[in-house]
Amino acid sequence: MARRVVITGIGLQSPIGCTPDEVTAALREHRHGIVHTDAWARWGVRTALGGVVADPPLPQFGRKQLRATGKVARLAIAATASAIADAGLTDAELHDASTLLVYGSTDGSTGAAEEYYRQLYRNERFEGLLSSAYLKFMSHTCAANLAQVFGVTGRVLPVCSACTSASQAIGEAYVAIASGREELALCGGAEELHVTVAGVFDLMMAASTRFNDAADRSPRPFDRDRDGMVVAEGAGTLVLESLERARARGATPLAEIVGYGSTCDGAHLTSPSPEGMAAAMRAALRDAGLDAGALDYVNAHATGTDVGDVAESHAMLAALGERVPVSSTKGHTGHTLGGCGAIETIFTLAMMRGGFIAPTRNLEVVDPRCAALDYVRGALRPAELAMAMNNNFAFGGINTSLVFARV
Repeated sequence: MARRVVITGIGLQSPIGCTPDEVTAALREHRHGIVHTDAWARWGVRTALGGVVADPPLPQFGRKQLRATGKVARLAIAATASAIADAGLTDAELHDASTLLVYGSTDGSTGAAEEYYRQLYRNERFEGLLSSAYLKFMSHTCAANLAQVFGVTGRVLPVCSACTSASQAIGEAYVAIASGREELALCGGAEELHVTVAGVFDLMMAASTRFNDAADRSPRPFDRDRDGMVVAEGAGTLVLESLERARARGATPLAEIVGYGSTCDGAHLTSPSPEGMAAAMRAALRDAGLDAGALDYVNAHATGTDVGDVAESHAMLAALGERVPVSSTKGHTGHTLGGCGAIETIFTLAMMRGGFIAPTRNLEVVDPRCAALDYVRGALRPAELAMAMNNNFAFGGINTSLVFARV
């Protein structure tokens, strides 16, 4: 019989705040974290919008601990330090072999990679390059640095699945604890904003450009006038453990994870499949032993792209019906890519604990091509959320769905 899995600590770095109180206030007050930047124009990148987080100073850690970190790893470390403190974990618990670390990102530090390759190709020699430089931009830099900084000696599982990196990390940590393989887990994901990230989506005609001079008006998930996503950065970390363990040590559960579903379309690298998305949602509900009628809210992936929002809306209609309230918090932060699954999970928990649903920012007129759903827009909606779902989808047709219950 599967063990019940609860969340006992959260930490984050996001464009709308880096503490639960800051984030809750921002969601309640409809504040966003999107800014205009002129820095990308010289690269021929048309979008000028991003969701930015300040590089955390991390004074509690020494130079030796941080020498192999780029910004993405530092964001992850800051979020994880907050989650550990929130959960009240001891060093002995972190060092125990039964503690699992599952952490994701789209890739390593793109800023560190640029600096490294710029010097390499300019000089056409490896002399002068730091031997530790690669460690900043290797694909598992977040997981590796977290293990080193916090002394994790148990299993470490890096996840690199683009926009589902963090949600798959949470899901796989949940499965490990539910099955009894591990007792405690640190899990989540992070992303670092860089011109190459903005440029990739700009090339795909998927980045917002129409609102470059009106940062408060984009992205616009599900809206008729949306014109693409806004790239962003940040990190989110959750502490998971069995309910029995949490009770035994006197920890207060913030929420329970009751379902996880992950599927692959197996069809196209970039074009989303409503059938694949719906399959992930159904799998999460099946894992939770629930039907769609039990859900009180869905935090949609909804990035503000033309095709993605339409496909996702029809997937939700097929899997969940038209009753469940839906919104996307990407209107507040932009798309934090490898970190969004954890960051948006924390936003969902904030709404569950606060008794409200944050509306989708900038959703004024629902695109008629989107399915007929209960879109939360305009004003904050008071709501008692006993069960909530968070969905994320990634290139490669990778789909994830997580279901949370109020404890």
